[in-house]
Amino acid sequence: MDTHADKQLPTVSRSYAEGRLARAFVTALHHKDPATRARAEEKAGGWRRVLAGMADGTLRIGSRTPARGLPAWASLEVLHGGFATGAARAGGPLLPYEAEAARKAGVPQDREALFAHCLTEEGLAELWALLDSTCYEVTVPEEAALLTVAWLVRAGETDAALELVREIGPFAATLRFTPRPTASPAPDSDAVHRRTVAEAGATLAARGPKLAVETQREAHTVWRPFEDELLGHWLETAGPDHRVLDRAPGAGWHERGVALLDRYRVLAREHTLSGRHRDPKGNPGILRGALEETTAGRPLDARRLGLLRHAVTSMVRKRGLPGSERHTAVRSAQAAQAALPSHHDIAHLVAHRMSGLPQQTGAADATALVAPVTETEQRRSGLPAGTAVPPAIRRVVETARSAPLPTLVALGVVPSAEVMAELVPQLVAAETAAAYRDVPLRALTAANYRAFRNRRSLLLLDLERQIRPEELPWVRAVSAQRASDTHVRASAHSTLRRLAEVAVDGFPGTLLPNPLVRELAVLARRTDLAAPLVEELAADIFMGTFTPKFQAAAVVAGELLGGGSLYERYYGIDYGAVRALADGGPGRGASRRKAPVDAPEFAALCRERAGAGGFGSVAENGTVIEQAQILTTHNLATLVHRIGIAPATGWADLARRCFVTVCRLTGRAHHEQRPLGTVKDAAYAWRQMLFHLSLCDAGERAGVLAWTHEEVAGHPAHVAARLAPALAGLRLVADGGSFAGDGTADAGRARRLTGWTTTGSHWLCGGPAVQGGR
Repeated sequence: MDTHADKQLPTVSRSYAEGRLARAFVTALHHKDPATRARAEEKAGGWRRVLAGMADGTLRIGSRTPARGLPAWASLEVLHGGFATGAARAGGPLLPYEAEAARKAGVPQDREALFAHCLTEEGLAELWALLDSTCYEVTVPEEAALLTVAWLVRAGETDAALELVREIGPFAATLRFTPRPTASPAPDSDAVHRRTVAEAGATLAARGPKLAVETQREAHTVWRPFEDELLGHWLETAGPDHRVLDRAPGAGWHERGVALLDRYRVLAREHTLSGRHRDPKGNPGILRGALEETTAGRPLDARRLGLLRHAVTSMVRKRGLPGSERHTAVRSAQAAQAALPSHHDIAHLVAHRMSGLPQQTGAADATALVAPVTETEQRRSGLPAGTAVPPAIRRVVETARSAPLPTLVALGVVPSAEVMAELVPQLVAAETAAAYRDVPLRALTAANYRAFRNRRSLLLLDLERQIRPEELPWVRAVSAQRASDTHVRASAHSTLRRLAEVAVDGFPGTLLPNPLVRELAVLARRTDLAAPLVEELAADIFMGTFTPKFQAAAVVAGELLGGGSLYERYYGIDYGAVRALADGGPGRGASRRKAPVDAPEFAALCRERAGAGGFGSVAENGTVIEQAQILTTHNLATLVHRIGIAPATGWADLARRCFVTVCRLTGRAHHEQRPLGTVKDAAYAWRQMLFHLSLCDAGERAGVLAWTHEEVAGHPAHVAARLAPALAGLRLVADGGSFAGDGTADAGRARRLTGWTTTGSHWLCGGPAVQGGR
């Protein structure tokens, strides 16, 4: 066993992998959906590989190079939590396009032979044609490597091309370095989309009928008309008061009854969705059972006759006599409802519309895709012309809409910061590519960056950082082609500011998710701004210290909020002391030969503020991490003070929206058995609100504070009761007061709201706070 990995890796990680394996195993055995069982079986295989690799030392979980024999730049298969399985995403059997390329080239169907062919005159010419047409796709970064070699050769950079081949050559037999040809050129990267046309179309094409809807349709078109016939048959024996068997049936009554029962048996075999007709105690079942007895020549006893008469009376009283105006109106409405086109048929029609568009991009204009059914489509599909596309289907189409990011946020297509983080790489890819003057290289760079951002992050320990795009060998090989002028820096700054404003303005009550922070950090590094951006840390693997950028971010926050701001006073921060740590901490300055890898003084300050004696338990770690978030404002100060963002609607509006989020989350926590996660989210939103309030002028701040009374009054009473201590604390500080060291004041009536606790309960939810998680 790899003892080095054991020393670095918290024991919880091995048990975490075992727990995930058990969960996947149970799902693979018992889930009703075959596709879900298949996916769970695949996940179970991945977790088995993780545990086996940890046991035999071929995997070092927590390292930048966790898989033995694969370099840091290789794209790995990574499971939930950052666990690498040891498999390469660019490995495995040949894909169909590789086999076809080998067949056309006349070489053996293996990657090493295909790699060698690409380095021949013929192979290079094929790659040059792909570069110029941009009719290729890069799904993992490795697929951009040989295109980069081809570009370098054509540009006369043969030394760089040879060096790149030497670096990736040892992996030519196992990793996929050739691109995937496509039928259409690469998409314009100025706009973004959540899903490609192909993905959205496949979702619609796979949509099947809903059981409940089809059951109701069957009931209205088959069984209700049959019940009416059955009722009418018995009414032939009824007198003026509708009491059946009060008069003798007419000629042929028994024969027609036998025919009705024969037809029932045929209908029951062919139409099996609705089961009401099978209930012997239901009115239709009573009528049918009595008819079976009568046609068989058996007289009805008093009990069955009483049930029959009650059933007939009830059915007539409910809807009227068959053929009456009231009865006809009811059945006409049901028939009209049953005749409505099914949603799955409409979904298939819309999928057919989408099949005529370029499949690997978004749809620039979704209007035509969701237009009513045309007369031409009616002839082909049978759907009535003019049928509207239902909202549920429109929403699927909207996910493939290609438009500027702010437009998608405004339309609700991007409902959260997490979803926004999925789209931002498309824009950062365009910004990355803009630094290259050569058009084919620009397209290749954008494709490579988009693929790189599909890599899942590894679980890393000891302050190791994830690999960056510029560390890929094929990116390094063309780094000299990048422009480094003022225009590039200004462009990166403009894109950075625009994206940050969309995130902060669109989702003011949530933390910026780590994938989004990483994208913004990429842009920040291309500017001449000192803009430290920090990620959210995982409490269950926190090792007790922070990288220097956390301390730098706290210094930036002090530059903006120091000097007595509401934020500084509410959280009891001495930003002057934070600045002193950065300027005069031991080991700083010229005497330190290498750049520091951690910030021990900042970590000590966070532990002191959290009242934590050390680190280790998830709750203790969480309190320390939360203090780092408070000191740094978790990127808000950097975005405002260094990047220069400013919300279009103003800081007061953002503060109000944050408080609405606080109220909503507080209400949700009231109903949860494990409320700590929601409490933490409420505390994050509260902190964002305080930051925005601190940037308001005095009049705006007073207006927001007065408005909070109105807002909280519109929520359930328990929300107002739970938030009362927090609101009292906010008013206390706004009026010039302060908290005691434990965050309380006025005998506990006013409380400072933070999210983590080590006491086993949180005052915001009034019950046990279940600790754990990231």
